[in-house]
Amino acid sequence: MIERILFGGYTKKDGKGVYTAELNTTTSQVSVPVPYISSIDGPTYLAKSDKGILYVVTKKGEKGGISAFSLTGKQPELLNDSLSIGSSPAYVSVDNARDLVFSANYHTGYICVDRILPDGGLSRSDSVLQEGKGPRPEQEASHPHFADLTPDGRLVTVNLGTDTVTTYQINEDNKLSNPVAFHTDPGFGPRHIVFHPSLPVAYLVGELSSKVSVLQYSAKEGSFSVKQTVSTIPSDWTAHNGAAAVRISNDGKFLYVSNRGHNSIISYQVDAGGNLTDNGFTSTFGDFPRDFAIDPTGNFLLAVNQNSDTGTLYLRDSSNGHLTPAQINIPVPEGVCVLF
Repeated sequence: MIERILFGGYTKKDGKGVYTAELNTTTSQVSVPVPYISSIDGPTYLAKSDKGILYVVTKKGEKGGISAFSLTGKQPELLNDSLSIGSSPAYVSVDNARDLVFSANYHTGYICVDRILPDGGLSRSDSVLQEGKGPRPEQEASHPHFADLTPDGRLVTVNLGTDTVTTYQINEDNKLSNPVAFHTDPGFGPRHIVFHPSLPVAYLVGELSSKVSVLQYSAKEGSFSVKQTVSTIPSDWTAHNGAAAVRISNDGKFLYVSNRGHNSIISYQVDAGGNLTDNGFTSTFGDFPRDFAIDPTGNFLLAVNQNSDTGTLYLRDSSNGHLTPAQINIPVPEGVCVLF
């Protein structure tokens, strides 16, 4: 079986933009990634709609935003851009049911909503400025790092700068309303969140604290409360680390988090109530693993190391969650996003 992969990344050094490769699930090997969309600056996060449209973080001159590309032809076709003054966003996601695209801008503090046009292009529908700061030097201002859907169809945003997780209702006119804020411990530095596939539980990663909090989620209120908090690094690790991506297996039995600094992926067993037990560390065989993804079969996990320009493919044992390296040093220039 062949699975297609897209890599997003920086274009500050040798990166050419969006790359593509194939995973052969029979041989457990990834082909050498090749440039796929080179006409774009800094495509650091990607999201694909059910209609075959790729939405890509982009920077164009003094503006940043999202570019829409149709993937239905032989070559990607730029449909349009949705841009605003300032740096590019850190995250993009798609609401297929409502034909919306959400983005979170770490640098400007804005959460943006774009309506998907009939051809797949974008038109700005709403933008909300999140304000505030936290106690750490990295929290000198508001820094939204995530904007995606809750299981019940709200928008949930994660703000590293203000130590908050905020849910919004999405109105019929595609506007955000009725914010409900959850506050982490000061300095937690929340980055990303993922929901359990069947339990009313979410897992919030703190980049600055190198911790994961297990949160009880109330769909009635759109609110969170803490059930458990655990570390993503060994107790004797004293050098710098920043927790990054978080993923959960389709069966909800195992959670994974990448560590930039410790250069590892930690796995956790998830019990019947959603709480976590440390399940061991695996090296990423490179430097600064910002993102990773589990493939559609659930049998593989693919990580990219930003600073060493490499990717690592693992076999994933669905019975115990363990990762076994299958291929290292896959050349991924400035890779920071993995999309199957």
